[in-house]
Amino acid sequence: MSAARHTPLEDVHALLIGSSFIAVGLTLLKAAGLVTGGVAGVALIVSYLTHWPVGVVFLALNIPFYVLAQRTLGWMFTAKTLATNLLLAGLAWGMPHWLKVTGVDPVFAAVFGGTIIGMGILALARHKASVGGVGVLALYLQERRGISAGKVQMIADCLVVAAAFTVISRERLLLSILSAVALSAVIIANHKPGRYEGY
Repeated sequence: MSAARHTPLEDVHALLIGSSFIAVGLTLLKAAGLVTGGVAGVALIVSYLTHWPVGVVFLALNIPFYVLAQRTLGWMFTAKTLATNLLLAGLAWGMPHWLKVTGVDPVFAAVFGGTIIGMGILALARHKASVGGVGVLALYLQERRGISAGKVQMIADCLVVAAAFTVISRERLLLSILSAVALSAVIIANHKPGRYEGY
């Protein structure tokens, strides 16, 4: 017997919770001077270089991936992903006003920040949405080719983090890689093909 599909209200709740988790995780990473993988990591790097708001950069960088999402995973997935990106842009703008992080241990920020971002991405994936970027490709490869989304995410994340050597120190670069691994570990352990049929 297949499981019942999520209701629209459940989808809205998941998008709100997932986006909030990701926004808090990004806030912790930025407070510690770290980066993460994927488009979020690129947005943090650009933000460090330009001082532009992370949410705005994140939304702009994701525009090309909406086309990929629509062509490979459908309009509903694309609409949810766009809604998630708009939520993230708004949350990232408001987070410095709501959550003032004056000091955070970099190791804690790397592990907890990466993990909570992973939990946010997982919540979105369970409800057929993503943060865009590499996540779209990772979910597509898992659903169509059976390749682990977490492993694809980890490889891409480590490459993006490695590119951050231009804006952060070696120590923070290593911690950022730890953050990317913590993020991907959540996806590898909890998002597997066939586990949640019907969702």
